Amino acid sequence: IRVRPLTCTETRRGDQQVVHSLGDGAVHVSAARHDATFGFSAVFDAGASQEAVFEGSGMRQLVELAIDGFSCTVFAFGQTGSGKTYTLMGPLAQSETQPASPALLGLMQRSFTCLLEQSRSRGSDLALSASYLEIYNEQVRDLLSPGPACALPLRWSKTRGFYVENQLSVEFESLEAIVSLLLQGSQRRRTSAHALNRHSSRSHALLTIHIRSRAASACPSKQGTLCFVDLAGSERVKETGSSGELSVEANSINRSLLALGHCISLLAKPRGKRTHIPYRDSKLTRLLARSLGGSGITLMVACISPSSRCLSETLSTLHYASRARRVTSRP
Repeated sequence: IRVRPLTCTETRRGDQQVVHSLGDGAVHVSAARHDATFGFSAVFDAGASQEAVFEGSGMRQLVELAIDGFSCTVFAFGQTGSGKTYTLMGPLAQSETQPASPALLGLMQRSFTCLLEQSRSRGSDLALSASYLEIYNEQVRDLLSPGPACALPLRWSKTRGFYVENQLSVEFESLEAIVSLLLQGSQRRRTSAHALNRHSSRSHALLTIHIRSRAASACPSKQGTLCFVDLAGSERVKETGSSGELSVEANSINRSLLALGHCISLLAKPRGKRTHIPYRDSKLTRLLARSLGGSGITLMVACISPSSRCLSETLSTLHYASRARRVTSRP
């Protein structure tokens, strides 16, 4: 769990801080008619640095497991404006000409650095490539292919599971090359401003790093993936003041998050009591099927606001994350 600081607007408005970290992975919510404590693997309060989140969340181990051939995923979940994109990428204002301060870099850039350091220290011959897509209004779009954005078909096969047809995959060997791909793709992603967030993501974005070890002929090569999922924030149209196209986008976002929540709820049940898991209910759950309850290793970072005004969304996120914590996969 990551609790962001109160914003200047919230402080000026006189919002109360209703979320408090108790240490040892416990977080307490205290407000009128609400008094609840939740337990997680780790809780990062408003004072936590980007480096502390990287080291304390298990992200470094996830990178090492991906190099060893596992399918690894990290996804940021939470209300719009709760700090998901900042946690994954760092400040929004960064570009290739104006890079962010090293202290503010997010989980993605820190993971890229760790990945390249590990590949050099192991002396293994790794082939690295990246693909980057967004799901906007239930359409899958490639963020790396040049030219206007066009919808790509989502297919299923017995060997690969759900996959995106004709998706561009770009090879890279340096930190500068992968950061450049990340920033290029992010600038093409759909964002808009509304009452709660000046840079609200209007799509779910998935950046996947493909890691293939080019082993000697006697050993089988290993293929791992490291997928970063920046989910669009759940939002209440009444709070955001969205209308027209923004309202259509919000409904699409909320529907896909509802489908994700439904899959997580069913996966959290004991294996013997599970019914059919409806991954096909949305493009997002199809693409996350392996990460959620299959053969992958998954880290969920739930981002919340400590403001009393966001209480209902914060409680919703904490309940969602509590269910996700009960899901077990078989890597």
